[in-house]
Amino acid sequence: MGGLEGVCTEESVGGTDVWSASDAAASTADHLVVMVHGILGSTTDWKFAADQFVRMLPDKVIVHCSERNMHKLTLDGVDIMGERLAAEVLEVIDRRPEIRKISFIAHSVGGLVARYAIGRLYRLRKKPLEDLPNDTSDDNLRGTIGGLEAMNFITVATPHLGSRGNKQVPFLFGVIAIEKVASLVIHWIFRRTGRHLFLTDNDDGNPPLLQRMVDDWDDLYFMSALEAFKRRVAYSNVGYDHIVGWRTSSIRRNSELPKWEDSLSQKYPHIVYEERSKGECTNGSPIDADCDMLEEKLVTGLTRLSWERVDVSFHSSKQRFAAHSVIQVKDSFVHSEGADVIHHMIDHFLT
Repeated sequence: MGGLEGVCTEESVGGTDVWSASDAAASTADHLVVMVHGILGSTTDWKFAADQFVRMLPDKVIVHCSERNMHKLTLDGVDIMGERLAAEVLEVIDRRPEIRKISFIAHSVGGLVARYAIGRLYRLRKKPLEDLPNDTSDDNLRGTIGGLEAMNFITVATPHLGSRGNKQVPFLFGVIAIEKVASLVIHWIFRRTGRHLFLTDNDDGNPPLLQRMVDDWDDLYFMSALEAFKRRVAYSNVGYDHIVGWRTSSIRRNSELPKWEDSLSQKYPHIVYEERSKGECTNGSPIDADCDMLEEKLVTGLTRLSWERVDVSFHSSKQRFAAHSVIQVKDSFVHSEGADVIHHMIDHFLT
């Protein structure tokens, strides 16, 4: 265990916990923030953000940086990783009985893993509807995540619509032939996770996992769990992210991508567009010419719920070609220009 400038950290079998070094502040912190890294990542990927959250919200949060799926384990598939993450979160909850609330912040494929995990962790409300008083608030009707009140579900450059063609993976240059070849061979590199990302999996004849995850499926309450959170937020790079495209990370059709301008904010110089969308009716949604039917099912399914979208641009930054890592501040020295994105998360965080 160690403390540095008001922050304590402790590494254990279940990951890295970060909390305030002030006993008075730590004694009142009851909000668990689970941070999930992306493919081939590790707990250190979120070190900067974890420290910032605790320094700025010392009496509110305890941060847990997940370690159950580090490095090559991220190639085992979204479902297997999701099961591991769910088990890890339950272990943290058991270890910290003072926790009452929970939030997730996840980068890249970690956002899909977190969506799977909350589907496993979702618990229905304890009392049936008819036993609740008539003036019961909507918050009391929500289910819980591992028995905790669900607050913020935040994804950062996450391929919610998968990586299947249509310029969803920018480094493939939008060349249809290359995208088709990639979908056929991606499992050679990224194994089962690659199949999930390119929507080529069909375990036991079921639809692709990402399609199943826009509904409740058997004993996995994917959408009920997402709905339980008071906020759902998608941070996205508008460009220079060569791993995850803007459309898939912001859960939009191509025609819905907004026109953005340089930020005029000194506090958040890289936040170029923000919007709050209400949940949409599933009937009558427009279908883009370049949006295939499977992708349309994912967009339609996810946008049944409300989302906050925060669009980010590092186009004028020397670090712009590493935008996929800069938006997370994966390394506090190399990717420092993304710090305002982390501070934006903290300033809008429900505690």
